Amino acid sequence: MKILALDSSGLVASVAIIADGILLAEYTVNYKKTHSQTLLPMLDEIARMVELDKKTIDAIAVAAGPGSFTGLRIGSATAKGLGLALQKPIIEVPTLAGIAYNLGFVKGLVCPVMDARRQQVYSGIYRFEGDRLVTVRDQTPISVTDLIAELNGMEETLTGEGVIFLGDGVPVLRSEADSTLSVPHSYAPAHLAMQRAGAVGVLACQLYAEGKYVPAEKHVPIYLRKSQAEQQRDRMKGESAGNAPAESDLISVQVEAASKVVEELRARARTEADPTGGTPDNSEFQKTEENP
Repeated sequence: MKILALDSSGLVASVAIIADGILLAEYTVNYKKTHSQTLLPMLDEIARMVELDKKTIDAIAVAAGPGSFTGLRIGSATAKGLGLALQKPIIEVPTLAGIAYNLGFVKGLVCPVMDARRQQVYSGIYRFEGDRLVTVRDQTPISVTDLIAELNGMEETLTGEGVIFLGDGVPVLRSEADSTLSVPHSYAPAHLAMQRAGAVGVLACQLYAEGKYVPAEKHVPIYLRKSQAEQQRDRMKGESAGNAPAESDLISVQVEAASKVVEELRARARTEADPTGGTPDNSEFQKTEENP
């Protein structure tokens, strides 16, 4: 099977192609650029390098959240646009699980953390049984103090072999962890510490085999809390903050963004008309007329 994987959930932009259990290509950039300007060019580059026929893709995997609200919407819209154009399903990989999969086969607990601002992180706690990722505690927003207290309170059967932290939230918790965490702990090296589409893609293969995928038109990101702007808006309205954004609002944003991706893909297909002036074969990028 062949999976195209995308991750733009944080500062990192990453795309990868997995074919029959082999990582054919991965393009990862951790630099100050807008993901909307980088994901498709990165995909084009690795597709050209491995001579990928996009029609042969079985599914599209995406780091579905949590993470940066802008980054998640860009990644999900790109995945949805590709899924609609190619008529392929979406494998929704929880962002924290995807990060944890960088450390496959390690002993002990794996605790990926993403900076959620205001001394909070998005975190999950995982361990590996062979090559399978097992969730000890699912991803959630949590304060650094509460995360450390949670780890300190776990049974030694879980923490006896220590915990490894990774992710862009490490700088947020490192000082407090080093001073108050009683569990043996360490930090992943730089080349394994951040989001990688290759890890998302490999984990997606496991999820796909378990039947955990959705039609492209039904995909929406995983938001564990409202954005800062939405929380401020709710405070101004006197509403309680901290819940997920209204699904209808998220879907409308995604439909618009995904439509733009589909139109761009169709435009690219039109430019590939044969030199005699014939009509290009647009079957790869056909758009459904139904609203996702």
